[in-house]
Amino acid sequence: MNSIKEYKKDSVTILWNPKKCIHAGVCVKTLPGVYDPKAKPWITPENASVEALKSQIDACPSGALSYKETVDENQ
Repeated sequence: MNSIKEYKKDSVTILWNPKKCIHAGVCVKTLPGVYDPKAKPWITPENASVEALKSQIDACPSGALSYKETVDENQ
């Protein structure tokens, strides 16, 4: 069973692996408008720019958050 959750914004898909999460809170402190542990879904990527999301994800200390980018082949 795959426990990795996906949240999409434009050309970026945020991946969250709850098994790796150490609950350091860096995501919530950095982008509180995106990450709300009390909400469902707890990640709302539409509340930040793609650049801000990628920067915050790169700072995740456990690696529980990652992202993948979709390339538009029509460009």
